[in-house]
Amino acid sequence: MPIRLPPITDHASHILLEGLVDYAGLYPPAALAMSSAVRQYAQYRAAGSGWMLGRFICPAQSLTAFSEAADPLLPRDAGAIPWRLSVTGSPDLAGDLAEIAAFGQRHRVCFEECGALVDAYERKVLSVHDVEHTAAVTPPEWLTYLEVPLDGDMEAIIAAIARVGKRAKLRMGGTTPDLIPPPSAVVRFLQACATHGVVAKATAGLHHPLRGTYRLTYAPDAASSRMYGFLNVALAAAHVGRGGSALETMQLLEESNAERIAFSDTHIVWHGPDHALTFTRDLLLQMRQQGLVSFGSCSFTEPVDESRALGWL
Repeated sequence: MPIRLPPITDHASHILLEGLVDYAGLYPPAALAMSSAVRQYAQYRAAGSGWMLGRFICPAQSLTAFSEAADPLLPRDAGAIPWRLSVTGSPDLAGDLAEIAAFGQRHRVCFEECGALVDAYERKVLSVHDVEHTAAVTPPEWLTYLEVPLDGDMEAIIAAIARVGKRAKLRMGGTTPDLIPPPSAVVRFLQACATHGVVAKATAGLHHPLRGTYRLTYAPDAASSRMYGFLNVALAAAHVGRGGSALETMQLLEESNAERIAFSDTHIVWHGPDHALTFTRDLLLQMRQQGLVSFGSCSFTEPVDESRALGWL
């Protein structure tokens, strides 16, 4: 397998999109079999758009199946870039940690070698206690993302995530309309993360670049609902990070007209209803490092193909 090298460029679109899409092909609505998901991931890594690809998302209880399916596809050459996995947790935290430890024993690799490694972990939390317990038992070197409920005391939970040095996760949709949060809740999440200096990722319902009405699953008779785009969320996070207002952030989340967004080498401009907002390369880089670092998607082709069709790649 050829070694994939990231593009050497500081174009605004590359800063925004490089490594942004964590591949969650095992999850609905794609719900691929493990063999299909790992084969797709290998193909995406080797493709010209592979620089947009992030981690492979795998449930803790499926790590053995991943090893069996992926072994023939993993990079073996010295200096090759290993597959990085983000493991999604179950209610059995101790069981998750045991599965991850067994995975490490099976692969016996480090980043300087090759193969596959787990360097991120994701799980739901419902309280400050859940945050503190997870932080106490997970390795500090992991990137640990804690999915925050958007109801209840979200602010306290995000403040606790900041205290223990972990990261937050935002669920943006699912296979039913009720899983899509209102813009006001998304803004509150982004504002709380910015206030407390918490890095975040998003997941679910972000296959498309911009806000619009899309089918909730790939079934021919699937219902449709108004969903967010990954560009909406990324620009909203960047705007909150520089102290932008809640009103403008909600307008960014609601934007569905690609003609109002212009990409150039040096910046992205959104022509909003009141005035234009400019997102410089420095601001986008700050957002990718300290704000929204990735989003999980069961499709990689939709984000790539639709971004290319809009002229953003």
